[in-house]
Amino acid sequence: MSEYSYAVDVRPLAPDLGGGFVARVLDLPGCVADGETPAEALANAYDAVRCWLAEAERLGRDVPQPSHSYA
Repeated sequence: MSEYSYAVDVRPLAPDLGGGFVARVLDLPGCVADGETPAEALANAYDAVRCWLAEAERLGRDVPQPSHSYA
């Protein structure tokens, strides 16, 4: 499964939380990334998805199917 199959929600972070942007992968619990720009946060999220999927496979855990496929 491609990392691009998962929906990512990118939102601005409040200045008191450091500013920038946070990207949450909606179907993968705990899969979150951030970045200075929305594009950077999204790119970091796709990297986080690759790591999340690899670790789930290594541990023999089930991988949730994407609720929406964009790839």
